[in-house]
Amino acid sequence: MEFTPPLQSATLIKRYKRFLADVVTPQGDTFTLHCANTGAMTGCATPGDTVWYSTSTNGKRKYAHSWELTHTQQGDWICVNTLRANALVREAIERNLISELSGYSKMTGEVKYGGENSRIDLLLQAENRVNCYIEVKSVTLLQQKRGYFPDAVTLRGQKHLRELQSVAASGQRAVLFFAVLHSGIDHVAPAHHIDAHYASLLAQVRLQGVEVVCYGAKLSPDGIYLEDKLPFFID
Repeated sequence: MEFTPPLQSATLIKRYKRFLADVVTPQGDTFTLHCANTGAMTGCATPGDTVWYSTSTNGKRKYAHSWELTHTQQGDWICVNTLRANALVREAIERNLISELSGYSKMTGEVKYGGENSRIDLLLQAENRVNCYIEVKSVTLLQQKRGYFPDAVTLRGQKHLRELQSVAASGQRAVLFFAVLHSGIDHVAPAHHIDAHYASLLAQVRLQGVEVVCYGAKLSPDGIYLEDKLPFFID
């Protein structure tokens, strides 16, 4: 995924009201940009970090600029725009970069499914193969040299696990895909210390056939690309 036009940089002043952040440009101009991330963003939004942002040509938007990347003062790159994760996974599948998800002829997004009024992020289909349901999650929380998900209690995430469990029970493929969008993370684990119920449920559904796939990304102001498979651990 290339950023076109190129991203621009500024210094983070503060993030607030979840969806807003104030930044200052190298020229000293201050403005507010939109933050498409509902999570806690722990470690991703420290004042003084470098923010890389895109600019929309839609004149109806209240905030024309969107926060895409953080370059931390420790040197890590993070994609904080969680809306990018689905597109990155879709692109990687189309380019046949995810071996676990190769061999399908049709890919559809946001398909209604399950008994809890859900929409699956990606549905893969092919003749003579069972359907493959993929729920995509963005991982950006780094603590004690480990990547964790989630970064806040997630009732929505718990619902997705139950839906995937039902898919697996029906004989179809159910995949939880962790898109690791933090350059400092080289393996992933469930965040027991943040959402113990989610972590317990994840361990349960894995035993019942839900697959977990993790891939890391190459991140820069030029673009983002999923490239390396990463290990997943349940302690």
